[in-house]
Amino acid sequence: MLLWINGPFGGGKTQTAHEIRRRLPGSVICDPEHIGFGLRRTLPPELRGDFQDLASWRQGVVEVLDLALGRHDGVVIAPMTVTDSGHFAETVGRLREQGHDIRHFTLLAERETVLRRLRERRLGRIVRAVAGKSTVPRGESWAVARLDHCLERLREPEFAEHLWTDHSTVPKTADRIAVLAGLTLTPNREGALRTRLRQAGVGLRHIRLD
Repeated sequence: MLLWINGPFGGGKTQTAHEIRRRLPGSVICDPEHIGFGLRRTLPPELRGDFQDLASWRQGVVEVLDLALGRHDGVVIAPMTVTDSGHFAETVGRLREQGHDIRHFTLLAERETVLRRLRERRLGRIVRAVAGKSTVPRGESWAVARLDHCLERLREPEFAEHLWTDHSTVPKTADRIAVLAGLTLTPNREGALRTRLRQAGVGLRHIRLD
């Protein structure tokens, strides 16, 4: 089974994916974004646009996830924002055509909720400054610029199942996905402080420095 977790940047995809992996033995995360970053880095700076527009990214995602689903004995989790109908058909759609069990979920939240979550990520600016990089993360500016478009597109029926997360914690969102997908997660026995520290660690590991 593949759990594809969609949603706007700042919507909680990565944190939810890691929460499910933590509590679902045998599951793994295969992040399609890494394929895109690799392709993007091979191009001259002036040609680095949206990697989802590259046919090689869409084909690569299908090949990698097909391999993982065919040979890994466990649930595969893919946190990735996709709002273009054509790109969705060429990734999620093709994997379904190949006979894989794909459960697609879109995490949604009100605009102000997503903006607040993005503001909470500003620790990344400190890390980038120490590394000698620009203090405005590209991912954050990209996310804000495309937020309205993402929220509008992802509300469409083709991107169901929709899960609203404004008043839900990451563990509770993971629980809802598991129930809808027919999976059983181990009980969440973490305290609030440990959960926040672990999630901060996940966030730090996903800060982009280029």
